[in-house]
Amino acid sequence: MKDIKILKGNIIFTKNIKSFEVHENSYIVINKNIVVGIFKQLPEIYKDVKVTDYNDALIIPSFVDLHIHAPQYLQMGIGLNLELIDWLNQYTFKNEKLFSDVNHAKKVYPHFVEALYENGTLRSCIFATIHNKSNQILVEELAKKKLSAYVGKVNMDQNAPSNLIQTTEDSIRETIEFIEENSNSELIKPIITPRFAPSCTRDLLKQLGNLSIDMKVPIQTHLAETKNEVKWVKQLFPDCKSYSHVYKKHKLYCNSKTIMAHAIHLTKKEINLAKHENVYIVHCPNSNMNLTSGVMPLTHYLDKGIKVGLGSDVGAGHKIGMQDTIASAIQCSKIRHAINPSERILSESEAFYLGTKLNGSFFGKTGSFEQDYLFDALVIKDEHPLVDSLKPLERLQRFIYCGDSRSIIARYLEGQLI
Repeated sequence: MKDIKILKGNIIFTKNIKSFEVHENSYIVINKNIVVGIFKQLPEIYKDVKVTDYNDALIIPSFVDLHIHAPQYLQMGIGLNLELIDWLNQYTFKNEKLFSDVNHAKKVYPHFVEALYENGTLRSCIFATIHNKSNQILVEELAKKKLSAYVGKVNMDQNAPSNLIQTTEDSIRETIEFIEENSNSELIKPIITPRFAPSCTRDLLKQLGNLSIDMKVPIQTHLAETKNEVKWVKQLFPDCKSYSHVYKKHKLYCNSKTIMAHAIHLTKKEINLAKHENVYIVHCPNSNMNLTSGVMPLTHYLDKGIKVGLGSDVGAGHKIGMQDTIASAIQCSKIRHAINPSERILSESEAFYLGTKLNGSFFGKTGSFEQDYLFDALVIKDEHPLVDSLKPLERLQRFIYCGDSRSIIARYLEGQLI
């Protein structure tokens, strides 16, 4: 019994997308890092095991963010009167250049990682920059905090400021170095990260696609975020049938586990292409609204059988907490429904499922409290004096819309209190 951990509280999760499972005043049993089960009455076999009793607090799966930019942490809320390409040119690229100085990374990244931790995002898929020394600082800070992540060295060899462009050869060589340096960690893994198609030559895209297959490394990039971006891609790759096909042609789509962020402006053929077990489309509602990119037809995609996750997309996203992203995803679906009533509204259980179990599936069996899942959890306690009158599910709803990091009183990753 030395490997058994038992927590008690109001346990809430989404086993399936359609509904919450609520276990009031119940016990969750963990063996090492794996969920054994949830019990209203603790079985006799566990009578001598110490119970960590969180009383009436909520115990929920911890959050997973499938799309976030670490170097843009200080950009949150800045320049959001602009659209994507202008925002990149006037703010983002200038900011990312600063990470050529490793001391700047040492200043920024500890705060970024602390913000993930404080807000209960214990796993994330992160864009870094082109600078490997600074990227390694990010990896080290995540490891210190015992967070789990996929971290990507960004690739660009065209259509960016000269101080952020690498030769194709250097970009590939340094990507291989970053992968090799970070392949042995249990919690932090490399991910191949072409910024987006316009910033990469065909040769770079092709080599990255082959690298992903040869080294068995997943991929993350951007897709169809704005209409102007889609037009630009058509000009740059006139032989390709669509933006998605650019990635498909270069083995960056479907061959390996793949994250495509935004994907707002997809054709019918692209929507069908996205229905693939290796493809995760990521909805970033806050950044899409902030940069006037559009609003993803999220429920339409879900009903078509596409795996859609959620991302904060800091820094175009102005909030790093995933509870804000979950709430915004629901609100955006209501806007689309108001304009087009045939498009249904995203339910609260669906949004929570996306931010926990669906997003977690990119990392394996996590994001739920089902048997044999890794135990990743947050303990939520709202100290407002009137909250005690609410039912557990109502308190979770309140946390999603009104809560913040102050409500999170404990964090568990793979069974360990961190």
